[in-house]
Order: sequence, then structure tokens, then C-alpha cells
Amino acid sequence: MKTVDARGLSCPQPVILATREIITGEKEFEVLVDSEASYENVTRILENKGFKFSTEEKEDHQVIKALLI
Repeated sequence: MKTVDARGLSCPQPVILATREIITGEKEFEVLVDSEASYENVTRILENKGFKFSTEEKEDHQVIKALLI
């Protein structure tokens, strides 16, 4: 599974990186984010593009695992 590390980046960068994966045809990938705004924006774009996702809380960031259904 491909990992997109968006920790330390402010919006819209995490959304752009996630969108890039969607455009290139990735059907399963994970995005690492470390802010609530990035989490909300990335999950919103995933929902809009038909992806299901799950979230895993880590000590200093969140892992968003995206899967195209």
C-alpha cells in the first residue's frame, strides 16, 4: 500500500497529495496527517471521490487508510 506523508504540511497540500493519488488511479493508499484541518479536508475529498476510509490514531498523527469501493 502506498503511503503519502503529509505531516507538517498545511492545507491545501495534503488534499493535493491525496488527489494526486486518486488521479493516478490508486485504489488503496494511506495518508498521514497531523492536524485536524488536514484530516477533515482529506477525508472530505475521499468521500466525494467514492472512497471508503478508516482512521488509525498514532501518538502524534493520524493514518487515513483509503480504499476505492
